[in-house]
Amino acid sequence: MKRPDTSIGGFTTLGVPLFFLLAAHGWWVAALACPVILSFVTYGSVSHDLVHRTLHLPHWLNETLLCAMELITFRSGHAYRFTHLHHHARFPHDDDVEAEAARMPLRRALFDGFAQQPHLWWYAFRHAPRERGWIVGEGLAVVALIAVSATSPLSALYAAMMIAGTWIFPIVTVIIPHDARGTSELTRTRLFRGKVLSLLAVEHLYHLEHHLYPQVPHHNWPVLAKRLDPHFARLGLKPLKLFW
Repeated sequence: MKRPDTSIGGFTTLGVPLFFLLAAHGWWVAALACPVILSFVTYGSVSHDLVHRTLHLPHWLNETLLCAMELITFRSGHAYRFTHLHHHARFPHDDDVEAEAARMPLRRALFDGFAQQPHLWWYAFRHAPRERGWIVGEGLAVVALIAVSATSPLSALYAAMMIAGTWIFPIVTVIIPHDARGTSELTRTRLFRGKVLSLLAVEHLYHLEHHLYPQVPHHNWPVLAKRLDPHFARLGLKPLKLFW
């Protein structure tokens, strides 16, 4: 198995100050790219591994990092954990709030993204009593961070970019990789392959593999996919590709 990609963790640490540094020098294209990349490497990589506890860190460190990583993107890490693990257990049932968009028309899913994060927080607050302390604290911290961000144009821009980025989550993380009409674990989540998709998704489009083996960290998904390919072929699963 591969070792964790430290460059992703490094960008998570430096992404916020890098945005302000680049913006202060007027390098706006590079600056605006920082929140986009940061949202991806937290929600889709580092925070996702912390949600599943796949990095085998000490409990206190895992929980602290999950809280911190998501707060810099104005989200609740422990609400994310509860709703995401619930998604793994319940998709495609109606009580799977994280993947509600899979049962919606595309137009409604686009609008659903505006309220998805508050909706997930509220669901977790009501249904996760064991993590409610974290969830309440993180919710209050998000409100406070938004209020502080409003005190300067640059910080307000950063907050707006991070919050706006979450509005496409129902499309990117739900509609594209899932199929609510599937009749089994193998058909409810799509199988992707090909160099083009691998490049576009930065080796992160292994959602079927993730649902089958959620305890494998993201940096080992490509290795897992290669091991599973012969089994997928034997079962007659045809991967989706973009050109080649």
